Amino acid sequence: MDVLSDLLRAVRLTGAIYFDVDASSPWVGESPGTAEIAAAIMPGVEHIISFHAVLSGSCWAALADGSVPPLRVNAGDVVVFPGGAPNVMSSSPGARGEPNPIAMYYRPIDRNLPFALIHGGGGSERTRFVCGYLGCDARPFNPLLAVLPDILCARKPVDGNGGWVTDLFQLALAEGCSGRAGGETILAKLSELMFAEVIRRHLESLPEGSRGWLSGLRDPHVGEALRLIHSRPTEDWTLERLAHEVGLSRTIFAGRFSHYVEVPPMQYLARWRLQLAGRLLERPGVSIAQAGAEVGYESEAAFNRAFKKQVGVPPGSWRRSRMNATRA
Repeated sequence: MDVLSDLLRAVRLTGAIYFDVDASSPWVGESPGTAEIAAAIMPGVEHIISFHAVLSGSCWAALADGSVPPLRVNAGDVVVFPGGAPNVMSSSPGARGEPNPIAMYYRPIDRNLPFALIHGGGGSERTRFVCGYLGCDARPFNPLLAVLPDILCARKPVDGNGGWVTDLFQLALAEGCSGRAGGETILAKLSELMFAEVIRRHLESLPEGSRGWLSGLRDPHVGEALRLIHSRPTEDWTLERLAHEVGLSRTIFAGRFSHYVEVPPMQYLARWRLQLAGRLLERPGVSIAQAGAEVGYESEAAFNRAFKKQVGVPPGSWRRSRMNATRA
């Protein structure tokens, strides 16, 4: 079981490329937070992550609130804003401008994405980059969102021989310009591939001793426990049994798991089951009792109590709100 892949499937990662930007110096573009534009760009999606992939040239990326120093982003690099915060891309560090109009964020019905934009002051230094979004579930449980920084940059491999995600974006955009069918879908899937690769690189760069769900994946004992939970979530796991399976005592395992994942093992299992149940609730014809039973709850009442405690509303109310959002 590949736990990271299982998580990305369960939280329904969905990509889209919206803008193909050709910018000439001097230039600056401020993107709003994804919460402001969510209903227009990805209706029905609970959480939206924004990203920019630089195809040629270089620029600077920053959070609009200035809480993090600007990052220089070069050709082949990808900068991701996991929390969907307002952000700034510019030809010089610290530059600010008027935020982009909200009206430019919409999903067209008479043309394909991405929108091609020419931007800037007409100078000789040019940068081309694509801007896109990744939708996913935040509830009932998405442990990845809590452990990612506000801004995350993945650098193009120095020893790469082609095939890095920005190279694939280049190819897909060139193909899209030729009018071939399916280009928008290919770019969307490349966005999802890009995000998975960015997360893998972030995981590999985490310092020893760091905490969080991703760090837990690297620990041999905690990583094995996560693999067991994700591969057999409905099994009758106990703390003692998980500890035995990973070769640790009950006390040491509980402390180690909680240190890395920052929740106790059985609490993590319960939350993950609710995430899976949330997916089941959106399937036509699946009752609340069936959804609870399929993830290991012996009674509908117990499932209702657990779901409301984690999500804040009963599963029936949550399902209705999700269905209404999707229809809208």
